Order: sequence, then structure tokens, then C-alpha cells
Amino acid sequence: MSARLEIAPRSGVAFTISVGESLTVWDPQGEQVSDMVAFAQDDPREALSNGRTFDYEETIRLTQGHRLWSNRSRILFEIEADSVGTHDFLLTPCSEATFRHFYPDKPVHRGCFGNLAEALAPFGIGPDAIPVAFNLFMNVPVDAATGGLSVLAPRSRAGDFIRLKAKIDCIVGLTACSAYASNGGSFKPIHYAVE
Repeated sequence: MSARLEIAPRSGVAFTISVGESLTVWDPQGEQVSDMVAFAQDDPREALSNGRTFDYEETIRLTQGHRLWSNRSRILFEIEADSVGTHDFLLTPCSEATFRHFYPDKPVHRGCFGNLAEALAPFGIGPDAIPVAFNLFMNVPVDAATGGLSVLAPRSRAGDFIRLKAKIDCIVGLTACSAYASNGGSFKPIHYAVE
């Protein structure tokens, strides 16, 4: 197994992963979200798609055994293990606009969107290409009667993890989320490893 790497609070990274390798993402301290996006290495216009994933997996509650699909209907990842079972694939990465909208009394931060844009730029992926993220450990319950969304503190505890197996060669963007509500009001690191 490769060394476990750390994403500092409120920052992000990007890296490549080859078909057959596994990406493990840990919440080392608990109650911290990590936004994940992915693109095909051979053509980054092919990207992670929440709509295709919901359609083909027939659920919005993605966990072990489910697959993550691209906008071209190819499987990018399969979830091999998941100690939490609660993630979000509805909400877009937080951004400066998010902070102005939801946290007008707090300092504006570039958020996961800005962090992903910076991390993905060396791969030739611009801001407009960043899709809805698979928000690892994020707790967004949907009201069955009204369809209303809530953002609650993650259910993840220290040491919880998710492991995803790459089904094609991918470029991955990964963050330690910057939004107050998503992380129970505090910001902590995220750990990851590719093996």
C-alpha cells in the first residue's frame, strides 16, 4: 500500500489513478467532508456524472457495491468498502458564491470549487469542466414529503473510510471541504492513499 497522504483543512489535490488501483479516503478526525471529482485520463471531457450514476444504480444512496458512472455511460469507480454509508451526490462543490449566499456574516473562502480548479489546472481541466462532486461523508438528508434538503454534520467518526476501485485510468480531484455546515462547523484534514 502506498503511503497515506494528507490534504490540509480547506485545501485540495489532484492526481492520476490507473485502472485496477484503489483509492482509499479516510476521515481521520471525524465529521469532515471530502469532495471528489474524476475525469477520464484519455479525454477529460468525460467526467463523473451524478445523473448517470443515479440512473444506472437506481439510488441516490451510494455505498459499497455501487458504481460511479461518467457522462459517457462508462464506469469510473466501484465502491469496494464503505464504513460510513452516508455520502452526497446532489450538491455542487462549495465556492465563493456559496459562502456569500449561505454565510454572509463569515469570511468568503474560495471553497472546494476554487481548490479543485487550482489542483486540476495542471491537467488542462478548467473551472467550467468541474462537475457535481461525489461528496464523501457528507450528510444531506432528503425530506420524502417535500423533497427539501438539509445539510447536517457528517456521520463519519475518526478513522472512517471509503475505498473505490478504478475501472478506467482517471484524473481525480479531492478536497478537505471548506463549508461550515458540511463539516459540523469546523475544518479538519482528509487522508488518502492509492494502492
